[in-house]
Amino acid sequence: MKVSRASEAIFKRNTVVTIGTFDGVHIGHKKIIERLVKKALENDLQSVVLTFFPHPRMVLQKESNIKLLNTLEEKSEILDALKVDHLVVKAFTPEFSRLSALEFVRDLLVNSLKTKYLIIGYDHRFGRNRAANIDDLKEFGETYGFEVMEISAQEINDVAVSSTKIRNALRDGDVDMANAYLGYTYMLNGTVVHGRGLGKELSFPTANLQVSESYKLIPKNGVYVVSSEINGTTYFGMMNIGTNPTVNSGTEQRMEVHFFDLNRDLYGIKLEIKLLKRVRDEQKFESIEALRQQLEQDCVDIKAIISDLYE
Repeated sequence: MKVSRASEAIFKRNTVVTIGTFDGVHIGHKKIIERLVKKALENDLQSVVLTFFPHPRMVLQKESNIKLLNTLEEKSEILDALKVDHLVVKAFTPEFSRLSALEFVRDLLVNSLKTKYLIIGYDHRFGRNRAANIDDLKEFGETYGFEVMEISAQEINDVAVSSTKIRNALRDGDVDMANAYLGYTYMLNGTVVHGRGLGKELSFPTANLQVSESYKLIPKNGVYVVSSEINGTTYFGMMNIGTNPTVNSGTEQRMEVHFFDLNRDLYGIKLEIKLLKRVRDEQKFESIEALRQQLEQDCVDIKAIISDLYE
């Protein structure tokens, strides 16, 4: 799959296009993507997902605290696996939001993307002040020679409900529900950075994961069963998300992973951590020794869970 900015995306052949943020690319989204890819194959056309970044709410509503299920890189990888030909990223700016419906259709959909079929929600609104709707799109289609294929109310509702349930589930620590609605395992991507070294002192050395995208949704604090592929090998481990209340009086959230059967320096390496299951809440212990004993028990419990999951 080719990823390009809308300013650079000039297509020579006609395309099948769908538009949306597709945050999470969950099971509801996948139905739409599958229709997109199928329509493109049937007509020997290129399939295109047009998305916007930053999220429109970040720009229009100044919601700097909005949390998303995917980073742009994660979304790209998932769409690539679904056999989409192109991901086109349009920079969402105040200036772009003021484009008229005509300018949006003519300049972006027709002149740049060469849209032949547009798969879009029945309730889609676009153009300045979101004044235009799907009926306007159909009229533009007659003028510019593209066909609008409508996504039903039920499908749109499925997408909205799934997104809400996934976000709420992750905030509640229910990764089982989140993963079920996603259709894959929720992941955190980041770089391993230096921590305080306490894990090593406790005989549980950890990789401290730093997620650079502030908008990425971090699940509820607690201890999780995780896995990561490192140099082609899958390693399992336990991750703590939280503030380490036993040894730290601050409020800074940390993500620390102790991998089983792995003894190597991971500093500076980029890792994708998959969250398989949540084990317990983060706790404050009376002593470092009590914390160490709990970690030993967590290790036993989590290895048993891994054995059950993959036996």
